[in-house]
Amino acid sequence: MSRTKLAKKSQANDPEIVIDKEKGLVFKDEDALYDHFEPQIQSLESIYLKWRSESDFSDEESEDYEDLLVPTLETPDEIWINDQLVEGEKMAVYIKVFEIEDSGDPREFILYLAITYLTHQIPSFIYLHFPTKDQDLVERYREGELMYSRAHEEAPEGAIDGDALVEGDELATGLYHAMLLVRDKDDIPPSDFAKFAEYRESSVEEADEIWRNADLMGNILVNFICEVDDDVEYDELYYIVVTLEDPHSDTHSLLFSFPTKDKSLVDRYRHGENLQAEEVSTESPH
Repeated sequence: MSRTKLAKKSQANDPEIVIDKEKGLVFKDEDALYDHFEPQIQSLESIYLKWRSESDFSDEESEDYEDLLVPTLETPDEIWINDQLVEGEKMAVYIKVFEIEDSGDPREFILYLAITYLTHQIPSFIYLHFPTKDQDLVERYREGELMYSRAHEEAPEGAIDGDALVEGDELATGLYHAMLLVRDKDDIPPSDFAKFAEYRESSVEEADEIWRNADLMGNILVNFICEVDDDVEYDELYYIVVTLEDPHSDTHSLLFSFPTKDKSLVDRYRHGENLQAEEVSTESPH
């Protein structure tokens, strides 16, 4: 757990520290700066110590990872605008995932968080920053508005929030691109897929058809197909949700979903075992 500031002098020979001039956050020196932000810092430190698990990094161990602060601020994976941490304050939470290079296990990683004050969308003061191995801890800071997500920025056109495709899942990405290759060129463009996302939940809960099929790698895919009768733009429209079944729990993670008016494309998802809707349950991929 560390405190670090990001600030700038107002002029080359002026000792003042400027955080947010428009809001009067200009300080004569670092003592005045920290006196002003001390209540917020103390509150955030108290919350962090309360939430941190005993198996996570200690304060001493955290110091070994302070060099991760700069890349976290420069190339974050997520930025959340959180107004729940300290009453009356909006704070930006920067999150970045770092793989442990020498572990030999790609599943081993460190997450780094920085809680900051933003001036014109740029971090100008850091209240608190720390590394963690605890995903549950990070989840507690994912509150408020998601201002930026690298996964969303890099997701394929047509990806919809809640699908594993948005998270860059390899299986979802491969199946999605395969679908794009075989669909009719005059079908609904991927750039418009988000407009039909309202049909995703009902297509799962009120599916006309549900098909289960195992691919060559042993993945059990379950496709939900629903004919949409009330769409104002298309007289004939289908919505398809592709999921991955967990053989141990029989639950299904969303891989991707899409609308189509291409009947031949719909037929491609009618293969394997035909199921009844009440035989399956679904869950978010997160």
